[in-house]
Amino acid sequence: MERPQCCYFLSLMLMFIVHYSQSMERKKDILAEKLLVLTVATQETDGFLRFMQSANYFNYTVKVLGMGEEWKGGDVGRSIGGGQKVRLLKEAMKGLADQEDLVVLSVDSYDLIFAGGPEEILRKFHQMNHKVVFAADGIIWPDTQLEEKYPTIRNGKRFLNSGGFIGNAPYIHTIVNQWDLHDNDDDQLFYTKIYLDPLQRERLNMTLDHKCEIFQNLNGAVDEVLLKFGTEQVRVRNTVFNSLPAVIHGNVNTKIYLNYLANYIPNAWNYERGCLICDQDMVDLSQLKEYPRVTVGVYIEQPTPFLPEFLERLQTLDYPKDKLAIFVHNSEVYHEKHIQKFWEENKDVFHSFKVVGPEENLNQREARNMGMDLCRKDLSCEYYFSIDADVMLTNRQTLKLLIEQNRKIIAPLVTRHGKLWSNFWGALSLDGYYARSEDYIDIVQGKRVGVWNIPFMAHIYLIKGQALRNELRERNVFVLEKLDPDMAMCRNARELTVQRERESPSPESFHMLRPPKGVFMYITNRHEFGRLISTANYNTSHYNNDLWQIFVNPLDWKEKYIHPNYTRIFTENLLEQPCTDVFWFPVFSEKACDELVEEMENYGTWSGGSHEDRRITGGYESVPTDDIHMKQIDYDKEWLHFIREFISPVTLKVFSGYYTKGYAVMNFVVKYTPGRQAYLRPHHDSSTFTINIALNNKGMDFQGGGCRFHRYNCSIESPRKGWSFMHPGRLTHLHEGLPTTSGTRYIAVSFIDP
Repeated sequence: MERPQCCYFLSLMLMFIVHYSQSMERKKDILAEKLLVLTVATQETDGFLRFMQSANYFNYTVKVLGMGEEWKGGDVGRSIGGGQKVRLLKEAMKGLADQEDLVVLSVDSYDLIFAGGPEEILRKFHQMNHKVVFAADGIIWPDTQLEEKYPTIRNGKRFLNSGGFIGNAPYIHTIVNQWDLHDNDDDQLFYTKIYLDPLQRERLNMTLDHKCEIFQNLNGAVDEVLLKFGTEQVRVRNTVFNSLPAVIHGNVNTKIYLNYLANYIPNAWNYERGCLICDQDMVDLSQLKEYPRVTVGVYIEQPTPFLPEFLERLQTLDYPKDKLAIFVHNSEVYHEKHIQKFWEENKDVFHSFKVVGPEENLNQREARNMGMDLCRKDLSCEYYFSIDADVMLTNRQTLKLLIEQNRKIIAPLVTRHGKLWSNFWGALSLDGYYARSEDYIDIVQGKRVGVWNIPFMAHIYLIKGQALRNELRERNVFVLEKLDPDMAMCRNARELTVQRERESPSPESFHMLRPPKGVFMYITNRHEFGRLISTANYNTSHYNNDLWQIFVNPLDWKEKYIHPNYTRIFTENLLEQPCTDVFWFPVFSEKACDELVEEMENYGTWSGGSHEDRRITGGYESVPTDDIHMKQIDYDKEWLHFIREFISPVTLKVFSGYYTKGYAVMNFVVKYTPGRQAYLRPHHDSSTFTINIALNNKGMDFQGGGCRFHRYNCSIESPRKGWSFMHPGRLTHLHEGLPTTSGTRYIAVSFIDP
């Protein structure tokens, strides 16, 4: 006999109500329970402060054990130890042993962050249906001989990790109450032996978080995890077990990877809102009575292009000069003239000015230690700003912006123009060298903007004076094994450990004053700060060597040598037509004109204006000038590149439809003087079009001069320094050089597309 359909649905409804009621009652029970986080921390390290920040985000109740106590638990990052943590936990659990409704979560703090909240952890804990749950690891430590004693499992991580465990208070008390060892004995071995005892494991109802539901240890598991971005917060997802762990532990050698993850989780950065913590704890300089004193360390360790421009940008930083103490280490004799000029102009501008030159014969490590030590010893020095000469700062606010971020060590992002080369590494390889982090390119290209915890920085950074006198108080921070100075400094900051020796030199004779307390290093790309220039193969054999940098450092070359109004040719039609099809426009800066003239005069072998000329094909010049060819000073390739980059675009604008090849055989600088060659007779140029750039000033450097175009009866007698004429070369534009009556006139000429 069939059951009526209405009864069937009624039965389902009743089952749902019962299940829902039971579920709600269970949820009420979970919420009624208290979750207490216990952690050991003897010092407020950067890692500890980050741990507390993540705990506060989720509103955890945290009790810190051992703060201010001397650490005697050994170097747990490199060897056995950590027993002091068990001893402190044992003491704390004495008053909690009878609280059956209390769940205790014991976790490390220096290398651990929360990715989920208390309710989530309690729910997952109860779903495991055990009284004590330890984190699980895929790697056994510290006694590999115990592997056979571990229970076999079908799937998941098999070995115990003591960096995190959770359990009902009475059961945790029962475990830690068994501790009767020393502070420097191994905590993980202690917990492991209890877990491996079948009777204790059953009596205490212990298990491991085999599938990383609550705890994710990163050691040996970096390839298992990835970031899962959400609107409000970011999670770590274990792709092997498809779990979302709530506690992320950067154990053993994965602390750098944990730092990377913590740049996002739980609420540091996401795609929708960008950086959510960048404005926290910032320094408001406008509220200070006076600006902090800063020691600026400037390091010139190899021949460096555009050094005068670097020094000029340093001088124009928007910061009170009486608050800046300048220390310069210059190891290059070539740059002594630049430093001398800068010193003479600014020795009374800054609070103090100290120069150590090549005669001191200091190596990089010694020099950088000396500069840092100037701030370390001066208690009025609040910041140390280190900058290498290959950093071209374009943001005058850089120093203020770095101070405002309020980090112990922070660097502004600077990159090499048009390349992914920058002043930071996002990750390290196993041997401690460069590795590309997943977000490196996005940070460099500005697709992810924020303040980022990184393992390595160089070239430019700001360090708090307080950090130099505390965490980084050891003087030789730039010395470590065979590492270069920057790598040594960063590794010393990351892995800083302070030890003291007792009288006996035996291994048992020393203990840690405090646990390893790495200092976090940050890089910010919240603003445009500047760029790195290339110093590779910088040739100092010329008179003005920066002229040759058009290929290697094109942006700096352009800023130094191209006329400041050049772009207005295209944006505001800034060009003139003084004669028919003769166009006049700005192209060279004053510096370009001066240095090109200096280069030619330094070469000194002017042709004399003779018809006989072995420099050209055939050996005969029908309309000779007193000149030096670009080839003679080895500048032909650079000059042709200049034509293609800065002349060709103008050609396309004024001679519409004509696409120049940007090629020229004849490129030279002409010298007109009354005593040698004052003028040039009428002639056509062997070119499709010609450029003629004035390299000095009429009325100041010479009198007379100019150019007359016969067919149009049109003369240009007042050439402007740095401006170029452009005119057709054949048939239509017969022209002559008008006499220079006094002084010396220089012009740069190219016969383009012959």
